[in-house]
Amino acid sequence: MSAKTFTTEDAQAANLVLVGAEKGRQAVHDLVVAYRANRRTGSACTKTRGEVSGSNRKIYKQKGTGGARHGDKRAPIFVGGGVVFGPRPRDYSKKVPKTVRKLALRRTLGDLVAAGKIITVPSFSIADGKTKSFIAALDALTKPGKILVVGNSFDDNTYLAARNVAYAQLVTGSDVNVEQFLLANTIILVGDAVQTLAARTA
Repeated sequence: MSAKTFTTEDAQAANLVLVGAEKGRQAVHDLVVAYRANRRTGSACTKTRGEVSGSNRKIYKQKGTGGARHGDKRAPIFVGGGVVFGPRPRDYSKKVPKTVRKLALRRTLGDLVAAGKIITVPSFSIADGKTKSFIAALDALTKPGKILVVGNSFDDNTYLAARNVAYAQLVTGSDVNVEQFLLANTIILVGDAVQTLAARTA
């Protein structure tokens, strides 16, 4: 497999829309924050004094003891009592407009092209489905590091060969996101994946 560095001229030829200078940095930030917020389950939950188990009987009489007045033992000041202002189940998800998503993708791809981190290959397939063969194929294309292989589709043997390689990830051009691009040291675009990305930036 012959690899070629993807340049700005190649992007223009493929109608891949890129942005330079400072435009789009806030869009990238907003999108990554949204990705990470959307992965939160928001399931942390504590019990209030009305939810903890225990009697609601007054622990001792109101007057005459010389101590402070109290109600039941489920009050927050007692061990085993409820929690005040503790976490409750909530939705952390954020929505990002389509125009902001597109701008963030353009900005990210522009930076990657300028840094020379994108290479293209006509095809990528591991016929025998072996991890050793997958690693050898990556070593022939690029130096070690976090590698993202982007194609329109991959066969089952290629997925099988890649599943135990922690530093490499296979993802389709229609599913790859900005955060994955940012975390990769090298991006390998396979075949028509460039056209798929161009359609997403148009």
